[in-house]
Amino acid sequence: MAYEEVAIEAIKHALKALRKRHLVEEGAHAPALAALNRPFVLQGSEWKEKAENLEVELQQCYKAQARLSEQLVVEVAESRASKSLLQEKETLITDLQNELNQARMEFNCSITFIDECCRDECSHLTELLGEKTKALELLMAEHQDLKAQIEEITLRANNAEAENKTLVDRWMLQKMQDAERLNEANALYGDMLDKVKATSIEKLARQQVDGVVRQSEDGAEFYVESSIPSTCKQRIPAHDGGCASILFEYNSSKLISGGQDRAIKMWDTTSGSLTNSFYGCLGSVLDLSITHDNKFIIAASSSNNLYVWDANSGRIRHTLTGHIDKVCAVDVSKFSSRYVVSAAYDRTIKVWDLQKGYCNNTIIFHSNCNSLAFSMDALTICSGHVDGNLRLWDVQTGKLLSEVAAHSQAVTSVSLSRNGNMILTSGRDNLHNLFDIRTLEICGTFRSNANRVASNWSRSCISADDGYVTAGSVDGSVHIWSVSNGKMVSTLKEHTSSVLCCSWSGLGNPLATSDKSGTICIWS
Repeated sequence: MAYEEVAIEAIKHALKALRKRHLVEEGAHAPALAALNRPFVLQGSEWKEKAENLEVELQQCYKAQARLSEQLVVEVAESRASKSLLQEKETLITDLQNELNQARMEFNCSITFIDECCRDECSHLTELLGEKTKALELLMAEHQDLKAQIEEITLRANNAEAENKTLVDRWMLQKMQDAERLNEANALYGDMLDKVKATSIEKLARQQVDGVVRQSEDGAEFYVESSIPSTCKQRIPAHDGGCASILFEYNSSKLISGGQDRAIKMWDTTSGSLTNSFYGCLGSVLDLSITHDNKFIIAASSSNNLYVWDANSGRIRHTLTGHIDKVCAVDVSKFSSRYVVSAAYDRTIKVWDLQKGYCNNTIIFHSNCNSLAFSMDALTICSGHVDGNLRLWDVQTGKLLSEVAAHSQAVTSVSLSRNGNMILTSGRDNLHNLFDIRTLEICGTFRSNANRVASNWSRSCISADDGYVTAGSVDGSVHIWSVSNGKMVSTLKEHTSSVLCCSWSGLGNPLATSDKSGTICIWS
């Protein structure tokens, strides 16, 4: 209704405006009528001009009237649409009010139902609480009984502890007395041992026992005492780039060498001639070993592998893979030709089965091993490490049995005496130490101001009769010490570069040495 009233008012206003316009136009025509009294010729142009102006104004009035009519039609249509929309909204509000009333009724019903359920549940929980309270009272009574029992047991335990302390004190007193008696016995034993050493009985007994052991060994018929070499019998240009490892065949004068040229060569030390060559190694040869039956040659290589050759055919039998860094040390069991031990710069020591061609055990340690050797019974591995320690390992379990700080710098060489009782180690501190394998006590230290170890893999050796220690030096000299008195007995000079490896024949002579230029010298 409001929109229709507004429209009617707008129409009335428009009609009033038209009437005013008409009156204004009549007032405007008055001058024209007055002008009729003027002469026709003078007034013709003025009338024409005014007529044109009036016609323009009339057209504008018609246009304004049309616009107002259109606006009126639009407003009427909008008022009708608003009216229909208002009716729809009123209908929707009515529906929502009905739904709200129904929801209120349902809510009231639900509240009533929940109230009844809660009352039932509350009564049930009240009964359950009563039962739990009774059970708690029963548990409290049991707790009191147990507490009393614990106090009684604690009292007994305190009494037992006091009694045990008394027994421990008595036992410690007895142990102290036993220790004093043991110290007295040790002192007596030390005095007796000093007397034995003073009379040279120990030396005589060692020589006699050593002679018995020598006669019981395989190949004892080839054993002779080692003599101190003095002259270079052969000078062999063996390898290009250096020769890091040499060793003699067991009970033979044949020498095996390995160098940076990746070749393994066998030499006749009597004539200095090459008797055989072994190829297939993919890296520099850092260490060599041979089975005690002289059937297989094993090389440790910078290619991270070990290579096993058949000494007779010259063919590779196995390539032992498993290390992830250069393999710098290898040794074969002296008890059986089946097992090989190797060490690499991946901080591992591996035990290999030559018959099957795979690794049996791996020992992991924080310090790299530069050199190692099997014990005579093949149950223990002796290893020398970069941290300067000598360590003994159980072959079967891989457990560390014992260790000793052998050198203040890296250990470069570990070699076993022929009787298996002594271990010779060399280090970058330019010392050569002889240890008792059973106690790891130092039996002798060999040094010289002129002797300086050349590299981390410089190998020293013990003579076949365990009477001499030999080591090479940076200046190319070879030094020989006597084991019995620790004095240097000879210095051999023939090499022109650093000596890397020394090896003494199991026959007692000759002595072989190799240097960084790849030259091998045979001394006799």
